[in-house]
Amino acid sequence: MSTMNISLPDSLKAFVDKQVTERGYGTSSEYVRELIRKEQERQHLRGLLLAGVESAAAGAADATYFDTLRSRVDRQPG
Repeated sequence: MSTMNISLPDSLKAFVDKQVTERGYGTSSEYVRELIRKEQERQHLRGLLLAGVESAAAGAADATYFDTLRSRVDRQPG
């Protein structure tokens, strides 16, 4: 695992320390890693949403669409 050192103003360090204590993280590194993972997930979701916006419309998402979708899910094994 690589190491990265960051400098924070006292107010941000106090905030991180408080989050570590209140949210049950073992270290500030665990907290920062979690923030980075969440940002990666957010960016991935944003990419999926933008791809969806740019794709051609597949049809109306009406009651028939959702009924068909439920039927497909219900037929899935497991």
